[in-house]
Amino acid sequence: MADTYDVIVLGSGPGGYVSAIRCAQLGLKTAIVERERLGGICLNWGCIPTKALLRSAEVFHQMKHAKDYGLAADNITADLDAVVKRSRGVADKLNQGVTHLMKKNKIAVHFGTGKLVAPGKLSVTDADGKATELAAKHIIIATGARARDLPKPKADGERVWTYRHAMTPKEMPKKLLVIGSGAIGIEFASFYNDMGVDTTVVEMMDRIVPVEDADVSTFLEKALTKQGLKIMTGAKTGDIAVGKDGVKVALTDKKGKTETVEFSHVIVAIGIVPNVENIGLEDLGIEPDKRFHIKVDPYGRTNVKGVWAIGDCVEGPWLAHKASHEGVTTAETIAQELGNKDVHPHPLDRNNIPGCTYCHPQVASVGMTEAKAKEAGYELKVGNFPFVGNGKAIALGEPEGFIKTVFDAKTGELLGAHMIGAEVTELIQGYVVGKTLETTEAELIQTVFPHPTLSEMMHEATLSAYGRAIHF
Repeated sequence: MADTYDVIVLGSGPGGYVSAIRCAQLGLKTAIVERERLGGICLNWGCIPTKALLRSAEVFHQMKHAKDYGLAADNITADLDAVVKRSRGVADKLNQGVTHLMKKNKIAVHFGTGKLVAPGKLSVTDADGKATELAAKHIIIATGARARDLPKPKADGERVWTYRHAMTPKEMPKKLLVIGSGAIGIEFASFYNDMGVDTTVVEMMDRIVPVEDADVSTFLEKALTKQGLKIMTGAKTGDIAVGKDGVKVALTDKKGKTETVEFSHVIVAIGIVPNVENIGLEDLGIEPDKRFHIKVDPYGRTNVKGVWAIGDCVEGPWLAHKASHEGVTTAETIAQELGNKDVHPHPLDRNNIPGCTYCHPQVASVGMTEAKAKEAGYELKVGNFPFVGNGKAIALGEPEGFIKTVFDAKTGELLGAHMIGAEVTELIQGYVVGKTLETTEAELIQTVFPHPTLSEMMHEATLSAYGRAIHF
């Protein structure tokens, strides 16, 4: 007889495990199914361990510039094995934390590969091939996504890497090519460049981090180029020949000139593919969109009653915090359907989801870019304040960067905010809270920001939009 639950969550990433916890908090008998490690890709192979790597690179970068702070640090070297070991240790610690949370919230954990076999039924096959059938009133699909590979050659972990290989390298590259300049590509390019690797980034769009505001892209390209990173925009890769000791890649620049260049390693960072194959979607008639992501309504419902989906296997942006938020919304909607009158779920507002890129300098943003706001027909007031005008940034030795704000000139609504510089991934939440509260420039101008802090630039960038900046 099948084990029976109120809710089964398929996948334990930041969407899945958060959703399971919220279900349990709401009194629902909950199970979670995971084929690898609790915490999913983000915790074990993505967000968290990459930040540990980038922190090591940041410290290494600062050590090499110790003289700028009146300090002496000679014969600085990097131990790749130790850097990777620290990163893996961070991931392991957080994996243990999620394991504890499952026990604390009395969530049943089933390890194995899950597949929908009928409405309300899920088969779980463990590592030994033994299948167990589970049943539930509701099933949440949170299977995430994987790195998109090139048609050929496929990533082999030797010379051609995905992010997963780049996180646990067998050796330090001598000359590295990164294909793609989204968050993942730029973060790894920044890491390896800081570690002393000759690094080149190829981006087919006309600018790097193309989803960001154009001013941010321009500034970041100049900053990374100054650090020694080679960047080719409006470029593409052609034939890639993998040899024993390296990879030969045909690179075509924006002028159409093609040159074959040899690299020791290549990182492929060209997007993701949702994990929706072989989990029974077709058998139940669950519909994908044109990009093969699962179609859902604003609360996570699929077109099949009792089946829900969240995270990277549905519409983007494909970010951990977006998945977690969706997980809570879906859990509360399920609880409401099961008779809980004390929960009041709200659909996700994608305009209020921040994006962060942890390169050096960092990039963070929320809402519309200036170009998107103009396309949408808004009359704008745009503010800009540079790090060099901020006392804390100068004291930190981090005077490069800026904060940009985009307001609706008619209503004062904050439409977007865009940042590049030290610790902006920590600052952006201030504007996210403001947007969620539907703030205008009036509230931001009247807010008292502490001194001396980087956050003062958020105030100045607002003042700048209205011709009132004090310190620049």
